[in-house]
Amino acid sequence: MSTAAHAAIDWQAAGDEMIDHLRALLRLDTRNPPGNERLAAEYLQAVLVREGIASQIVGPSPERATLIARLQGDGSAAPLLLMSHTDVVAVEPDKWSYDPFAATVTPDGWLYGRGALDMKHMVAMELMTLLLLKRAGVPLKRDVIFMAAADEETGGEQGAGWVVRHHPELIQAEYALNEGGGVATEINGRRYYTVQTAEKGTARFRLRARGTPGHGSRPHPDNAILKLAAALARLREQQPPAHFTKSLRGFVEGIAAAQPPEVAAQLRAVLADEAGVDAAIAALPLPESFKLQLNAMVRNTIAPTMLRAGTQINVIPSEAEAGLDGRMLPGWTTDRFREEIRAIVGDELELEFLDDTEPLEADPESPLFDTIRAVLAEHDPEARAIPTLLTGATDAKHVAKLGIKVYGFAPWPYDGPDEWSRIHGHDERISLRAARWGVRVLYDVVARFAGA
Repeated sequence: MSTAAHAAIDWQAAGDEMIDHLRALLRLDTRNPPGNERLAAEYLQAVLVREGIASQIVGPSPERATLIARLQGDGSAAPLLLMSHTDVVAVEPDKWSYDPFAATVTPDGWLYGRGALDMKHMVAMELMTLLLLKRAGVPLKRDVIFMAAADEETGGEQGAGWVVRHHPELIQAEYALNEGGGVATEINGRRYYTVQTAEKGTARFRLRARGTPGHGSRPHPDNAILKLAAALARLREQQPPAHFTKSLRGFVEGIAAAQPPEVAAQLRAVLADEAGVDAAIAALPLPESFKLQLNAMVRNTIAPTMLRAGTQINVIPSEAEAGLDGRMLPGWTTDRFREEIRAIVGDELELEFLDDTEPLEADPESPLFDTIRAVLAEHDPEARAIPTLLTGATDAKHVAKLGIKVYGFAPWPYDGPDEWSRIHGHDERISLRAARWGVRVLYDVVARFAGA
């Protein structure tokens, strides 16, 4: 990236423009279901047309629209994909302080709207990054591809998943930047930025118990409900064993490196022995929310979420079922996971996997991670960039099938301990300060990594 091109950017004006785009996107009702992401795709395409940047809108139907644009590099390095999604989750308007689709800005500098954090702010930051690269004439060694996808909130099959299946050539890249990281957090007064390098896979399944039906007035031991309940109770007493990934080790060690010696030692004790990890996590002098997160990062997890049995209160049913949300660590398959499940619930119940997505992990030791770390050091010298493993799911599960190395990095400075919890909740918002900071950091990462 040329220093002259960087210096030519008026960051006050760029920040204002990005916020204008974000507010315009927030006013578009793209709740999924039904989606109607075409509203956002057409808005983005109109902006790109004015700037002379080619783009196209694709998807399984006119309403489920994904926009893809590209700035051409010289081809000396493989492309970089900027990922985002334009759909948002449902809202309860009566629970909000402001209309969730009015994009209200308050006098104290907060922008309210459904999607302000998940993730129309990243859509606007990536759009602005593309515009600034084009305007500044930054010479690129990598193509920079911008994908604003439909349908992420309900699995992505009609968005990023559809593109991967039908038009993989449009987004084929070496690396990608996505949601799932970039958020600043503070632990004991030390500040960290997570960079998602790994993501669990889903392995949802059904347990079914069978028994002898009968009259409710004559109980007997071959009751399907009791069999199922006994198996589920074992999940309360026994978790799957721990398995440390490279991203988990980097996460814990990265936090420890900036902590006082006694806390650092307790954090490193977590990594000392997979068999003793639960006691080590319990002993940490850190908030329970952090311990809960860490517990889910060190192992495959199983969470009962649904129950079904019987049709009449005076009839003992012949079947009882439970739906369970299973999540697998990188490197795992459903066949291997089945063995862990059986070791806990036993062999008596039927076990049927309902769906699965592959877990993924990109190496934390890479040129892109190094670039992110260097840029963050310039913009927030007191903070550290650390890898993390996302226990949920993003569109990375789709694009990783193309061999793309996906890093979650939607830069967002520390706005307080509770702001992240507003995602999918009431009064979702982002500070104008954070939005301005984020677009500048993202631009610097992309221009430095893709620039010739």
